[in-house]
Amino acid sequence: MKITDEMIDYIGILARLKLQDEEKETAKTEMEKIINYMDTLNTLDTTGIEAMSHAFPMNNVFREDVVKPSVDRDIITLNAPAKKDGCFKVPKTVE
Repeated sequence: MKITDEMIDYIGILARLKLQDEEKETAKTEMEKIINYMDTLNTLDTTGIEAMSHAFPMNNVFREDVVKPSVDRDIITLNAPAKKDGCFKVPKTVE
């Protein structure tokens, strides 16, 4: 696939980049290399190979959600300057 100047200008607009002429030429050659490499990969025979989303198997690393007894509210609010119904009482912040 041939990368044109118009493609580079369009990609620059999408990426919000202001490329100089020498940067455009560099980008053009680099993109051609990338596309040629992808064409090389497309020639590989992948029949019988299962598609995957990650290179390594994904395992759930989270612990089980187990209900445990909590600390008593009276102990938590013991040093509170003001409390109401077992909760901290704070000044009103929103009218």
